[in-house]
Amino acid sequence: MFAAMRFLRLCLSISILAAVSCAFGAEMRTMRYQQCGPEETQKWQSDLRAKLFPLLKLDDLVPQVDTIPFDAKETKTWEMPGFTVKELKIQSTPTRKIDVILTLPKEGKGPFPAVVCIGGHGSRMITPYTNGEAFGPYPANRKDASRIYKGFGSELAKSGYVTISTLVSQHEVYEKGRTLMGERLWDLIRCVSYLESLPEVDKKRIGCGGLSLGGEMTMWLAAMDTRIACADSDGFLTVMDQMEKGHCMCWKFDGLRELVDYADIYALAAPRPLECQNGRKEPPGSFTPELAKKALAEIRPAYAAFGKEDDATLHVHDGEHEIDLPAILAFFKKNLKP
Repeated sequence: MFAAMRFLRLCLSISILAAVSCAFGAEMRTMRYQQCGPEETQKWQSDLRAKLFPLLKLDDLVPQVDTIPFDAKETKTWEMPGFTVKELKIQSTPTRKIDVILTLPKEGKGPFPAVVCIGGHGSRMITPYTNGEAFGPYPANRKDASRIYKGFGSELAKSGYVTISTLVSQHEVYEKGRTLMGERLWDLIRCVSYLESLPEVDKKRIGCGGLSLGGEMTMWLAAMDTRIACADSDGFLTVMDQMEKGHCMCWKFDGLRELVDYADIYALAAPRPLECQNGRKEPPGSFTPELAKKALAEIRPAYAAFGKEDDATLHVHDGEHEIDLPAILAFFKKNLKP
């Protein structure tokens, strides 16, 4: 009898725990993408963006995206083989300026395709452009994080693209009432607007790419700014559960996990071409190809809704936490056609 009662109590405890777990799960990822047709998918994308912008504390800025004057001021300029580099200050919000690097091809006839080149944690504004070598007035620094970026920005610049870069690796909120991820994203959105303002740029051929935090911000920029034609997100594709353990928590803000996982954010880019890169030598607990494949399986249904399932791809390379340079160059050549 006592054994039976203990068994019943155990079953009751398990049932209660299961109910609590289900209830908790029901509160999470409420905007998870559910496969449907193209019109329903577009509505889901619009509805999710409308929920995310306020969480990012950007809803007041979005209507001003093209009306805030840039008031661009050139602070430095220098020549590199095949392209000209300009360092500028531009207005990001009505009360805050940002520094940007802009490169312009020396040869060819515009308007040119353009790429927003995005660095990650520990990066500098020039990081996408150098592999530790000197870059104009900036001396060589072999210890710089740029060695894992392979100078992809410079390679694009030499290949006939306009490029732009700004710093998004900060961990402080500049304006009261903003969020860190929101400010990072907004500065990149303003880079897109600045590119659009240039006569040298083809507005319909603007892409973005980056590594690590730069891969994360590539995800966000492609998801939230539909002017982005294609995106190459490197060293980031994973799931949020993994990012809760042993990673910088700057990715997280109030209300995010209640709405989505990363796959849902990436799905906002559909049907625009998306490539993610993950290295086979990523350490366990990091951005492993196994986790990337799991996330990609949840992204591709959104692309399938538009008949573009093959435009969401995962490139698994033999490296570590780094960019596969030939792959990213081939991706942009295929989708932006310089």
